[in-house]
Amino acid sequence: QVQLVESGGGLVQAGGSLTLSCAMSGTIFSINVMGWYRQAPGKQRGLVATIANTRITKYADSVKGRFTISKNNSENTVTLQMNGLKPEDTAVYYCYLGQEDNNYWGKGTLVTVSS
Repeated sequence: QVQLVESGGGLVQAGGSLTLSCAMSGTIFSINVMGWYRQAPGKQRGLVATIANTRITKYADSVKGRFTISKNNSENTVTLQMNGLKPEDTAVYYCYLGQEDNNYWGKGTLVTVSS
């Protein structure tokens, strides 16, 4: 059973930084995509950033240049470094793992950016 557990959310002032981490357990295959999505109040869940097993990354336009995704294969963790946070980054952030045609999600961690 694959489990994803996020940590690192919280309250930060605009312009500040936060680091989100996701620990994955269970059977993690070598070919996969790990990443982060977010859902703001009243909006649909959307892509923040992903990183493939090839280490190719993808970012939402709104976070390019401010957020950086990375992963540690030996520890099965994925991290999202968020700099220059804006009030519009306020959302619940969900960790994601895609492998073998299955999608797995964490329960989410709340990030609140005050103006």
